[in-house]
Amino acid sequence: MSFQDKVAIVSGGSRGIGRAIVQALAAGGARVAFTYVQNKAGADEVAQNGIVAYQADVTSFEQAKDVVKQVKEKFGRIDILVNNAGITRDKLILRMSEKDWDDVIDTNLKGAFNLSKPAVAAMVSQRSGAILNITSISGIVGMPGQVNYSSSKAGMIGFTKALAKEVAKANITVNALALGFVETDMTAVLNEEYRKKALEMIPLGRFGQAENMADAALFLLSEKANYITGQVIQVDGGLAI
Repeated sequence: MSFQDKVAIVSGGSRGIGRAIVQALAAGGARVAFTYVQNKAGADEVAQNGIVAYQADVTSFEQAKDVVKQVKEKFGRIDILVNNAGITRDKLILRMSEKDWDDVIDTNLKGAFNLSKPAVAAMVSQRSGAILNITSISGIVGMPGQVNYSSSKAGMIGFTKALAKEVAKANITVNALALGFVETDMTAVLNEEYRKKALEMIPLGRFGQAENMADAALFLLSEKANYITGQVIQVDGGLAI
C-alpha cells in the first residue's frame, strides 16, 4: 500500500508494535514522526532515512500539542495519527495504588486525547485524515489484574466511536485495533505457566508478531479503507471469539 506524500505521527514508536508501524509506514513512502519517552537507544535505531523522533510524554497535553505543531511546521500537514503509546501496571485492585491507576489512564487514554485534539484541528482544516487507536481485547472482555489497563483500553474504544462520529463530515476516519497477545517487550516478562495458559486460549495457537499488527494498521490507514470508520478490529488470533 502506498503512503507516498502522507505525513504520519505515531506515539510510542521506539519499540514493539509502534516501531513496526513506523517502519511499515515509512516503507510505504510516508514521512513519519514518532514519540518516545525514555528509550533513546531504540529511538535512535528507528530514526533513520528521514524518520523523525521526538522525545515527548503524551500524558502532557502541552508536550503532545508541541509535537503536532513541530511536525506540521516541518512537513506542512498531518495525514495520519496512530495513538499507540501504552503501559501496564498489572495488579489486583486490592494491591493497586492510585498511582498505578493514574499512570495507566494518563498514558493510554489521556495520551490519545492529548495527541488527537491538535491533530484533528490540522486534519479538519485540510478536510482529510486517518486516526488509528491501538487498544486491546482487555478493553472488550476485561482481564483480572488489569482493571486500570482494561478501563483505559475500553475508554479508547468509546473514544474511537465518538470521535469517528464527530469528524466524519471532515472526511476523517477513526478506527481501532483491539490486540491480543503480541510478542513484544510487554509480553516477554510473562512467566512460562502464564504463557502456556494464554496459548491454550488462542484458537490459532500462537502469539501475534508486531508485523501482523502493522499490516492490519496499514490497511485501516490506507485509501483502501476510506469507507471504514468507527470500527474496532480484533487482531488476536481468535482469543476474544
